Amino acid sequence: MIFRTAVTLLLSAVATQLVAAPLDESKIQFIGPLGTQSTIKPHNTPHQKSIINNLLPQLQKPNQKLEVFGNTRSWQSLEQVNALTVNGMQALRFNFSTTRFVEGTFTLSGIEKAHVFLNGEPLTGKNEFSIHAVTGDHQVIIITEQVDDWKKVVIDYTPKTEHDEIVLTQKTTTALSAKQLYDAPTISAISLSPNGKFYVATERHYQANRKNAAISNTSLKNIEGDVLYRLSGVSASQVSWSPDSNAIVFTQDKRVSILNIKDFSIKTVAEHFTGASGYQFFDKDTLIFSWSNTPDDKHTLVKHYSGLEDRWSYARSISQPFLLDVKSGLVSTISESKLSTRIADFDNKRNTVLVTRNPVNYAAPPHMLTELVEIDLSNHTEKMLGEYRTFNRAKYTDKGIYVIAGPDFSQGLGRNLPKDMLANNYDGQLYLLNNDGEKPQALSKKFDPAIGGLQVLSNGDAVLNVTDKDTKKLYLYDESKRRFKKLNTGFDVVQNYSVSKTSKGQVLVTGSQASSPQALSLVTVKRNKTKVLWDSKPVAYDNSEIAALEEFNFTNESGTQISGRVYLPHNLDTSKKHPALIYYYGGTSPVSRGFTGRYPFNLWAAQGYVVYVVQPTGATGFGQEFSAKHVNAWGEHTADDIIQGTNEFLEAYPFVDKNRLGNLGASYGGFMTMLLATKTDLFSASIAHAGISNITSYWGQGWWGYLYSGEASKNSFPWNNPSLYSQHSPVFHADKVTTPLLLIHGDADTNVPPGESHNMYTALKLLGQDVELIEYKGADHQIIVRDRRFHWWDTMLAYFDMHLKDQPQWWDHIYSK
Repeated sequence: MIFRTAVTLLLSAVATQLVAAPLDESKIQFIGPLGTQSTIKPHNTPHQKSIINNLLPQLQKPNQKLEVFGNTRSWQSLEQVNALTVNGMQALRFNFSTTRFVEGTFTLSGIEKAHVFLNGEPLTGKNEFSIHAVTGDHQVIIITEQVDDWKKVVIDYTPKTEHDEIVLTQKTTTALSAKQLYDAPTISAISLSPNGKFYVATERHYQANRKNAAISNTSLKNIEGDVLYRLSGVSASQVSWSPDSNAIVFTQDKRVSILNIKDFSIKTVAEHFTGASGYQFFDKDTLIFSWSNTPDDKHTLVKHYSGLEDRWSYARSISQPFLLDVKSGLVSTISESKLSTRIADFDNKRNTVLVTRNPVNYAAPPHMLTELVEIDLSNHTEKMLGEYRTFNRAKYTDKGIYVIAGPDFSQGLGRNLPKDMLANNYDGQLYLLNNDGEKPQALSKKFDPAIGGLQVLSNGDAVLNVTDKDTKKLYLYDESKRRFKKLNTGFDVVQNYSVSKTSKGQVLVTGSQASSPQALSLVTVKRNKTKVLWDSKPVAYDNSEIAALEEFNFTNESGTQISGRVYLPHNLDTSKKHPALIYYYGGTSPVSRGFTGRYPFNLWAAQGYVVYVVQPTGATGFGQEFSAKHVNAWGEHTADDIIQGTNEFLEAYPFVDKNRLGNLGASYGGFMTMLLATKTDLFSASIAHAGISNITSYWGQGWWGYLYSGEASKNSFPWNNPSLYSQHSPVFHADKVTTPLLLIHGDADTNVPPGESHNMYTALKLLGQDVELIEYKGADHQIIVRDRRFHWWDTMLAYFDMHLKDQPQWWDHIYSK
């Protein structure tokens, strides 16, 4: 039997100000019993932790009922509980909100065996459980194994200090959380069959009890979404379809296998091909793939560099294309070049393969040369199609070969710029190499979006993924009409896409919007109609509080419109002043409108910050002249745009406190943060992640420093333009910095070496300025792993809370002296 409990929650205080307030029993829920009538408790078995952890996810769900061994158990408020449970586990859950980072202690009385979880994470202790909680909404679940008398159960909360108050709620909506954004299910890879009737998709999500291990499931489905087959340990990104859509090839447990989707029989066609990857059907009985080999280094004590590329750990691996006969298992070599030969495309009707090679050639920016070669498999002859300084991709079409490259491709064929401007070759353009050998054609000179990739339909049209201002869109290039048409995907940001080869054309697409999470859709190209196949919003974001989004553009002093957007916290009180964060990149790409990502604007808004994202001069997606201003500028225009944009933002949003502004960026954006700190005192606190402090050392030491500088500093070097390399480098102006600055870097960063942050840290320390340096051990240019990602997000927000909200407690909790 269950009797009504006496549960008390102390919501405030310490010392003489300690005030006990009874927990409102209508705001705490009870469920039980959760087992059979067996008296054996989990703690009496060797599997206690696993039993509890397996139950937890079901208790976290907002469901009001739970099926347990054929019996329905319902959550009910404690005020309705009037009987004593004799056997079986029971559980309590309640939600609370905080308006700042808080710390305190839960004390349980009357519960002999309890497992306490805060937001899915276990709290340690027997009767006392210390907590810390950030701004937002939180859930506490208590699983009890043994309660002798529910009348004697008491839960106390003791805050660490006066401001560590929590408020119990029964809100129907909840603020976004870091775990929600990271752990939510997403479609990480997709592959659509050539006939458009089937697809393979990989779904991935995380659970607190699995820590950093992702839970992935790959399924073969028909276009209606019915699961036909499950592929364990396989990603859809590694799956390739046969031309007739009757089979797929995949790699699993070091075996290359073919699945017949008619009878689901599996045939293994190769095993233990170490270094082989990218298996595709050349025709129904032949696979084409790449096979790499790394020669043994005879020098055990030294590394004798053979060129600039040798800084790359994989530079000495040589990759070549091969054919595999499915029936006999015989492997045939396609190329024997001493250079890595990469497959760009192939055509089994022509019996040819397009490949690229990169001979060492530093003669001109960006100090890399790409050879485009066609191999005729009928006689194994090679035809050099061209040598290019800018080159991204090549795909066959009936009339020739589509090429994506920068404006300077083929002696500047794609330029749409004033003669005195240098092109930014990160601004991808579309070209056609004709079958008849005539001069290549520039197809996109007057098309402002930057083209990143393409897939070709059977009729010769191409589906292009492009950067269109701050969006990632799909366009159709109509080959017969020579025009571009935007496809209606329903997304601001297309993440993955896969194209069928049918004449009507179908495109399977994953993506999101700035204020809506990821979904999976099918687009019919001919009709330009979209059908949603799966949506993560009802799965992981039901009743979530999403920031309001507003567009905010302005015209800079040179007359160019600068785009931006503003995220407003949910239910923002505009009668009060609020802190704000200004985010930018400033490099060759705009900050896309993804719902989440490494820099989660919606999460920052949920933490009470107004967020302004600005797209300064120099990014691709706004036209060639806009992107060309990135070349040889190194922040010259970008800093002016950010400063002007911030001032215009303050004028347009009077409820933003001009004395509580934070700014941050990463990589080139980290460089911009440091540079801005030398130019303005507009900001109250700044964060630079993996930023460049000395353009010269980045140019010479970053893995891709000299290649990137081949565009960003085109034709400029420390010996012929020393002022660019010194006067635009923040460390040379460190004595002008007055703003508190946090430098974050991975100590294994190969893109922007950690010494770039050390340069600035050393300078500011010697100058007696307020500077912090946080290095993530073993991390490269990005912080990816789940627990590190949460720590990194917490670090940035805690730093801003300390400086913009006068709340140092979170920072002190993370980085206790």
